[in-house]
Amino acid sequence: MFQMNTVTSIILSLVISFAVTALLGYVLIPILHKLKFGQNILTDIGPKWHAKKQGTPTMGGWMFLIGTIFAVAVTGIICIATRFHIFSEMQELKNQQTVRLVSGILMAFCFALVGFADDYIKVVKKRNLGLTEIQKTIPQVLIIGAYLSSLMISKSTAMFIPFYGKVALDTPLGMAFFFLFGVCVIYGCINAVNFTDGIDGLCGSVTVPVGVAFAVMALIMKNTSLGILGAALAGGCAGYLIWNHYPAKVMMGDTGSMFLGGIIVALAYMAECPIILLPVGIIYVIEALSDVIQIASIKIRHKKVFKMAPIHHHFEMCGWKENKIVAVFTFVSVIGCAIGVLAMYFTVR
Repeated sequence: MFQMNTVTSIILSLVISFAVTALLGYVLIPILHKLKFGQNILTDIGPKWHAKKQGTPTMGGWMFLIGTIFAVAVTGIICIATRFHIFSEMQELKNQQTVRLVSGILMAFCFALVGFADDYIKVVKKRNLGLTEIQKTIPQVLIIGAYLSSLMISKSTAMFIPFYGKVALDTPLGMAFFFLFGVCVIYGCINAVNFTDGIDGLCGSVTVPVGVAFAVMALIMKNTSLGILGAALAGGCAGYLIWNHYPAKVMMGDTGSMFLGGIIVALAYMAECPIILLPVGIIYVIEALSDVIQIASIKIRHKKVFKMAPIHHHFEMCGWKENKIVAVFTFVSVIGCAIGVLAMYFTVR
């Protein structure tokens, strides 16, 4: 009888997610064309030459959303069928790991629905800016609150501090810190990933090594469920890039970028180390900071720091081609992910 193990389950999840996502392009893209769900390019928030992308189908994030969730579900079923347990045999840890995986995927899916509403308003209702900031923020905060509450109820509040170890946050003060810190981290990550989706292939490319990094961390931590979800994320993004590399045949839209942000956050909490997002998600951090710095500089100094923000547009305005930006940013992402993996190795060993 075929015997599953952690490495096999991780590889299986990656392959399934890649194949399903890539194949969905043949189905979804013609449907988006038929529905005329084309991207509306705003030249006031991006370089003028992006106008040529007008009409490129958007909401392509459904491809890797379906691919990722399908891969996790199928891999989990195969593991059960072969009697390989992806959760700890200790009941309390098993419950915590189950909650982290299921609630994390549900959180990401709910974020995707918020993104879908934003995309739908832009494309179908012809309101260029989609949802207002407050219309996005309220449901995001509610989703974050529900997710963090599920972790607190399951007593999944301990955190790893890189190079230090695990810290219990089971006191009232610790729980309050866990909740408030979580709201800031998750809200920041969701929107930072959204900022990164600005040119063909960028967000998907920098996210592939993020998924791989968490899969490697899973081997270090002996956390199979973390590895399955990390591999599914990497495979889904890789399959999506077949259709999204320059020149893109489809764009992920807020549907996709918010789902990615949710899954990345879920992975960090499954690893019990949201702080690890600083090195692993270094590109997202840089993209978000560049936007914050630009806005603050304009309001305080009435001057721009960058030619255009987020920072990938600055490099475009400096004459960099989209492929070069994607290659350089992906390299930086790989370095950040390697640092994150090493930090986790020396923390849990």
